[in-house]
Amino acid sequence: MSLVVYLAALVFGTTSVLLFRRPRTAMRNPLTLSTCAAIVLGALVLVCAAPATLATVNDLTGVPNFGAPLTYGMLCAYSCAVLVLLINWRGGPRERVRRLVLRSMAAYGLLAVAIVVLFALADAPTERLTDLDTYYAGTPFMREMILLYLLGHSAAMLVMCAVCVKWGREVGGLLRAGLRLILLGALLDVVGFQLTKYTAVVARWSGHDLDFLSTTVAPPMASLAALLCSAGFLLPRLLPPVVAHWRGLGDYRRLEPLWTLVRSVSTAPKPPAAWWQLPQARLQWREVSIHDALLTLAPYFDHRVRERVRDTALRAGRSPHEARLAAEAAMLTDAARRAAAREEPPETAGSYRLHATEVSGPSGLVELARALDRPPVGGTASGGAVPPSRTTPPMAEPEEPHVA
Repeated sequence: MSLVVYLAALVFGTTSVLLFRRPRTAMRNPLTLSTCAAIVLGALVLVCAAPATLATVNDLTGVPNFGAPLTYGMLCAYSCAVLVLLINWRGGPRERVRRLVLRSMAAYGLLAVAIVVLFALADAPTERLTDLDTYYAGTPFMREMILLYLLGHSAAMLVMCAVCVKWGREVGGLLRAGLRLILLGALLDVVGFQLTKYTAVVARWSGHDLDFLSTTVAPPMASLAALLCSAGFLLPRLLPPVVAHWRGLGDYRRLEPLWTLVRSVSTAPKPPAAWWQLPQARLQWREVSIHDALLTLAPYFDHRVRERVRDTALRAGRSPHEARLAAEAAMLTDAARRAAAREEPPETAGSYRLHATEVSGPSGLVELARALDRPPVGGTASGGAVPPSRTTPPMAEPEEPHVA
């Protein structure tokens, strides 16, 4: 049982590392900080509740069942952290958020102190690692301590359910999906953990034995509920960056034909070759380098090539936008050829702004890269000019004399 709980705690706690990968930024963001705190405390609750941990704590302190108030205190801290997270997530005026956070911390701080005091007043000499709640359900002060921690945790989960239901009607997208996961986890906690604990304790009061609900059913339900809640907290925070990096990786690869064409003339400084560099950073560097190369090639743009390929594409039935992209791809290929051959700029060279430089982001460059890969228009090469041979020097087309 301890191994299962430890694995759940490991998975639960590891998710906080994903959010806290940039400590300086995370420390300045109350939402990120409260999310990490809630997840870490939830993982600590699972660790503390494991029978192996309880036995170790009892042996180290020399106090039978000392692990119980430690676990219940951690559970109070986790319940408080969940409420603080919801308060920060909901947002609002800074003073109101601060006031609600302080009230939640004060209430659960007093609850934790009360649990410790009740344990100190109780007489619980027999160590119980898995069935303490039911074994001491009728013991003075222990009974009150058990009810107190259950009621405190129930209050936090019920508030969380109410907030998720109310807020879920006002938002959409990933935030709503995250709220539904949190709601599912909270309901599973209420029904699978708390209700089974209450039932087992009340059964002891009435002289019945339903201890299996507390010892067998409740622990895995609590672990599963915690994992669902953590997934709900993380989904709206982590999925958008993951999707953005995935799209960035796709755009980075789609820019390969364009980058292969112009990389020889780019003067942008190269970043350190790090395998761990995120796709977005790689894409940004490639965008900057390509734009730098386009500026270098601008003096070599031959507008006769562009106009000829554009007219041919329009006659072939392509849309004006597709014709423009095909013409620009042809002109750019011709310019790259001229620059590689160290030719003089053509007589028809002039100022011209590519479509790729008129739009923000990589979309324009991606369209230009795709145009380079499309079949040639009117039987010309992809660039609108005859590509140079690898064994013979490049030659200009007869109808387009160049200035030597």
